[in-house]
Amino acid sequence: MIYAVYGASGCGRSVAPILENQLESRGETKIVFVDDAASAEVINGLEVKSYERFLREESPKKVVIAIADGKIREKLAVKCVADDLEFFTITADEHVCMRNVIIGAGAIFSPFTTLTSNIQIGRHFHCNIGSYVEHDCVIGDYVTFAPGVKCNGNVHIDDHAYIGSGAVLKQGTPDKPLRIGAGAVVGMGAVVTKDVAAGAVVVGNPARPFEKQAS
Repeated sequence: MIYAVYGASGCGRSVAPILENQLESRGETKIVFVDDAASAEVINGLEVKSYERFLREESPKKVVIAIADGKIREKLAVKCVADDLEFFTITADEHVCMRNVIIGAGAIFSPFTTLTSNIQIGRHFHCNIGSYVEHDCVIGDYVTFAPGVKCNGNVHIDDHAYIGSGAVLKQGTPDKPLRIGAGAVVGMGAVVTKDVAAGAVVVGNPARPFEKQAS
C-alpha cells in the first residue's frame, strides 16, 4: 500500500509526520507526496511524485488531500474519484473523538483537536492544531479550520467555509443554530455571534462584514 499526501506545501508538510508515525507503528512505511508543482524530488525525507506518476504505481494506493483551499481540494478530490483512488483520514494521536460522530472521507485532524458528541462532518474536512467542535454541530464538505478554532454547540457550517485562527463561533440553540454560509470566511480571532451569509468575509469582535478601506 502506498499512502500519498496530495500537496507538499505547508499543509502537507505539517501532516505528513503524523502519518509517518502512525504507519511506522503498524509496520508500514511507504509514504509519498503528490505534487505537480514541487521544486524538489524529495521533501522532508519523502519522495515527491507527479500525479500521473503516482497513478502509474502498481501497488494499491490511498490519498489524502492536504491543500488548505477548499475549492482546490474539491477539484483534486473530483479528479481522484474519477481515477478510482481511495481516500483515507489522518488523525493525530492527540485527537479526541467522543460519541455519535459521523465524519466524511479524507479528513485531517491535527494534534490536540477535539470532537465531542452528536456531530456530523462532511468530506475532506481540515481541523488544524488546537481546534474543537462541540455538540450538535453540522459541518459541510471542504470546510477548513485554521489552528485554534472554537466551534461551540449547535453551529451549522456550509460547504467551503474557512474559519481563521483563533476564531470563536458562539453556541447556537437546537431551534436556531448559528449558521456559517457556504464559502464564507471568518477572519483570524473573530468572535461570531450572528449568522454569516454565504460568501461573506467577517472580522472583529463581534464579527462584522469586512470593508476595504479607501486608499
